[in-house]
Amino acid sequence: MGKVKQLGLLKNKMDLKQQLNEMGEKAKAASAVLNTAPSVQKNSFFDFAIKEIKSDQELILMANHQDVAQARDAGKDAAFIDRLELNQDRLEDICATLEEIKLFPDPVGKILANWDRPNGLNISRVSTPLGVIGIIFESRPNVASDAGGLCLKSGNAVILRSGKDGLRSASTLVTAMQKALLKAGLPKESIQIVPSENREAATLMLEGLNGSIDVIVPRGGKSLVAEVEKSAKVPVFGHLEGICHVYVDEHADLKKALEICINAKMRRTGICGAAETILLHQKIATSFGSDLIAKLSSLHCEVRGCKKTLSLDQYVIPATEEDWSTEYLAPIISIKVVDDAEEAIQHINSYGTGHTESIISEDLNSQNHIYSLDR
Repeated sequence: MGKVKQLGLLKNKMDLKQQLNEMGEKAKAASAVLNTAPSVQKNSFFDFAIKEIKSDQELILMANHQDVAQARDAGKDAAFIDRLELNQDRLEDICATLEEIKLFPDPVGKILANWDRPNGLNISRVSTPLGVIGIIFESRPNVASDAGGLCLKSGNAVILRSGKDGLRSASTLVTAMQKALLKAGLPKESIQIVPSENREAATLMLEGLNGSIDVIVPRGGKSLVAEVEKSAKVPVFGHLEGICHVYVDEHADLKKALEICINAKMRRTGICGAAETILLHQKIATSFGSDLIAKLSSLHCEVRGCKKTLSLDQYVIPATEEDWSTEYLAPIISIKVVDDAEEAIQHINSYGTGHTESIISEDLNSQNHIYSLDR
């Protein structure tokens, strides 16, 4: 019996390998078409994709409901569920993002540099598609549509590998996009998704699928990105966690700053683009900081702060050294009072991950400090 099971498992692995290699071959063929596809044809895909997603809304939300129910049964936390869950508003956001990508200038064929040589040669550096991009992401369904749209716009075919918890949702979005591809006269295989939860699928993609995949892009948390960078046998575009900062300068419009800070933290606390640390100029710390902390507390956001921040509100918890380098992905934020923009920049350069940093100020001289950030 044991031998039968082992043989069966081996056969399944061989089938998966064959299936992914075939996906790779089809993606390679599709990329050759996308290489020279005109902008108007690629842009028509986005119009069709938006229509198909809206038409398939009920199917997409039904699949997502199953994914969310399964994730809850598996004991996933609130931040995970928030990243996974879709609703009508979020589908509208997905469509709005596709429309935004459509309006981007076509990057293919753009002349990046041009120069003449002494022998009379004129040389140009021109942007071209990479070919086939493999994207491995966690259970956040909108990544499927965002990545599919961006790759298509840039003339690249893409093979998506979703986390198992969001596979149903992501697959329904890909199905809608594949229908749009056909209507736009483009290869259906320009956007594909691995239909298996098997972890072996990710391993096979990291090995390149017999040379079909030109680059891997991991989209997710620190552990996923680190594992991909460690195991991949093809080039990787990766980033680690998003420890994002907002610096409120002494010249900020404080009403505007309050709205921005609350939105930056509380709009969706479980995403990598959410603010994790707010830095306050000492001159506005007392007046603005008290209002900010009160508003965050009313929204059930835990506030951790430096010694100066502790004096602003009794509900602030002392921040540890670890807090400044922690991606909370939850309704928790750290606040630090700084002397000036230079100290804010030093803090960001010390603890930031290069994801997203911002400065709120009405003074252009203060805003220019953003160029002091390490790149």
